[in-house]
Amino acid sequence: MSDIPTLIGPEFGPAGGGAARQLVIFAHGYGADGNDLIGLAPHFADILPNARFVAPNAPYPCEEGPFGYQWFRLAERSEPEMLAGARAAQPILDRFIETELETAGLEERHLVLIGFSQGTMISLFTGLRRQRPVAGILGYSGRLVGAEALAGEIRCRPPVVLVNGDADELVPATQQPAAIAALQGAGVPTQGHIRPGLGHSIDQTGVEIGRQFLARIFGVSAP
Repeated sequence: MSDIPTLIGPEFGPAGGGAARQLVIFAHGYGADGNDLIGLAPHFADILPNARFVAPNAPYPCEEGPFGYQWFRLAERSEPEMLAGARAAQPILDRFIETELETAGLEERHLVLIGFSQGTMISLFTGLRRQRPVAGILGYSGRLVGAEALAGEIRCRPPVVLVNGDADELVPATQQPAAIAALQGAGVPTQGHIRPGLGHSIDQTGVEIGRQFLARIFGVSAP
């Protein structure tokens, strides 16, 4: 029997009813859970009324509190620790992706990964190392883990959009240019947005950036 944890969490849609034509997987941040991001689903559902949105809880209880979950530990918050953690969490998210695609009867080209903070880290790490590219990766308030290893490990190059706040004290926006340079250097089409005055959060403009990204990659119009 596999020892890979099974992920569960809240779901939303398709808002239009019927079978799903797209799949959106949210990956929440450190110490949160799936409920932290599933509230974004209605904001994206008018762009993708036929999308199924899922927001799994990360696999491990958060080490720093009685509530919430983590994709990997952040005791040291060092690059080696995060890289090791991302490598360990990758097969967990990979299996969840495979299960959800099979359940929905969809292919990777119908899937978008949307992450926040640590969820952005694991979404980028996993999404760029899959055999077939997803439709896109949208990352809020996050950073790229394993930049030095990326060129030798990348297997696909889906479009990426990164959104960071310049008042973020947990993941400084100064991380974004380095991430974009590494991603573009590996051939990944990447766009970055810095939100003035925004802390470790997602604002309405960030949501709109995400809506426009989903509309672009799926070839639909944004209301």
